[in-house]
Amino acid sequence: MVGMLTSEEAARRLGVKLTTLYAYVSRGLLVAQRSGDRRSLFEVDDVEALARRRRSNERGEARLVTIATSVTEIRSEGHRYRGEPAVQLAERVSFEHVAELLWGVDSGPWEAVPIGPPPMSALADRLRWAVVMSGGADPLRSDLREAAVGRAARTIVATMVATLDDGAAADHPVAVADRLATVLSSVRGPAVSDAVRAALVLLADHELAVSTLAVRTAASTRSDPYDAVLAGLGTASGPLHAGASRAAHLMLVDTERHGAAAALDDALRWQGHAPGFGHLLYEADPRFGVLWSFVQRLGDPERLEVVDSVLSLATERGLPRPNVDLALAALGYVAGMDVEAGSVLFKVARVAGWVAHYLEELSERPLRYRVRAVYVTRG
Repeated sequence: MVGMLTSEEAARRLGVKLTTLYAYVSRGLLVAQRSGDRRSLFEVDDVEALARRRRSNERGEARLVTIATSVTEIRSEGHRYRGEPAVQLAERVSFEHVAELLWGVDSGPWEAVPIGPPPMSALADRLRWAVVMSGGADPLRSDLREAAVGRAARTIVATMVATLDDGAAADHPVAVADRLATVLSSVRGPAVSDAVRAALVLLADHELAVSTLAVRTAASTRSDPYDAVLAGLGTASGPLHAGASRAAHLMLVDTERHGAAAALDDALRWQGHAPGFGHLLYEADPRFGVLWSFVQRLGDPERLEVVDSVLSLATERGLPRPNVDLALAALGYVAGMDVEAGSVLFKVARVAGWVAHYLEELSERPLRYRVRAVYVTRG
């Protein structure tokens, strides 16, 4: 045939292995035709066009491969913030300490913007409202110096927490964990505050989760920190990310009413998996064990027994190991919190990590995230 190349010739022209050539065919980048002896042949014009596209895209594709970070490292035994094991930090330090460790900026006041009662009641909407109003009250929100971003981050978190309390300003400085425990839980006492503190520390960051990537993308366009956090909140709100603990919380409520077998079976039937079990990066999520140990100190034997019944049945039936979403759901369930409380704790905590990655991304060249699409015709 005139104007045709064999597989070997096409691969040589493109400078790739045969396996890569066949991958191009499967992705629709090249069309293979069969010769009389059943060999694959490729039109010269198609191969040349692909070679030109590869040359023009080579620089852009190379810079999308990895993202170097010194914020968080994930290991099988648990994640580390700036080299310090998060599971150990959760035992002894405040959320504020961890946030400022991640940001690498000087300490400062955690003061809320006085915005008054929010115009909505949903907890997730209140968090977004707090960020919008915090940004609106900042006359220099486009100041991207580290100290200014750190100040904005402390304001965002403090205003989020105040908004959950109908916008009431604290008369004196109150730790983020203590105030969240008071606002979200119907149970009082230091054990609840300590469990909330541990949850915030454990959830402050987890490397390049999808919401963190959204924040870094916003940072690459040099969006201000308020808009970048909003990008993170929007991405995190789905039921497969920050909202994952809600389904696990509802499963625990269902367990209390109908038993572990019925609750787990319903979850498997309608969701296709057991919420709060299994993790993409861990065989056993180290964060679960740490946070669960704090939940067990809350002193509600009946509700703790409900959680234990789910854990026992899951182990007996060989389900994946429990993850931090189940521990977060257990905290909310045992401490008498709303089913949305786990998502709230996750989002407030993750502001710490988002801002750390935001600051790190500002040191990179702007607009480095540009994914190329392969156009296909849908029938």
